[in-house]
Amino acid sequence: MIKKITETKWAGVVLAILGILLMIFGIYRGEMSVVFTKAINICMECIGIG
Repeated sequence: MIKKITETKWAGVVLAILGILLMIFGIYRGEMSVVFTKAINICMECIGIG
């Protein structure tokens, strides 16, 4: 049953729409700055500056 659902073309469309809605919700809640700060910190650790 699960395999049949994931093989349909609508599964990708639904997942893409869900992802976009969750991104919009996160931006609305102000989480974008937190994510960018964490990403910058990880990059700085990899470079060796932080």
